[in-house]
Amino acid sequence: MSVRFVLAVAGATLIEGFELAAPAAAHVLVQPDPASAYALTTGRLWSLVAALLGLAGVVVGGLALARSAGRIGTGNGRRGAIVALVAGLAGAVVGGLVVAAADGGPGTGYGIVGGYVALVVGLIAMVLGGLALARSRRTGAPTGPGTA
Repeated sequence: MSVRFVLAVAGATLIEGFELAAPAAAHVLVQPDPASAYALTTGRLWSLVAALLGLAGVVVGGLALARSAGRIGTGNGRRGAIVALVAGLAGAVVGGLVVAAADGGPGTGYGIVGGYVALVVGLIAMVLGGLALARSRRTGAPTGPGTA
């Protein structure tokens, strides 16, 4: 066996080895680093904002429902019901966008769990706001300016 043949085979093996290793190395380089359990990523931040919006809607909706039933306050709870509907809708929409944009499952840092929580809490806020709005329309006459 000649030296030229050995060098040619060694060179072809090296080149072929790099060709096979290049896609694997590129795949490893493209993979994102796994997010720490305590890292606040953008997906987690948006899902947290959405969940807090939904939670605010639940609290306001509960207060509006109690006010429309005559348990607390003097108003009919209409304004609180509308605020609960808007906050619940905003929380549910932002949570749905977080879920739709997530590329991975729980624990990847995309905020998918918080997005689902925001969806549920936002829907609860919308239900409470709708109930309070229906009750405020049913129980009280309009008490705004310009009414006799």
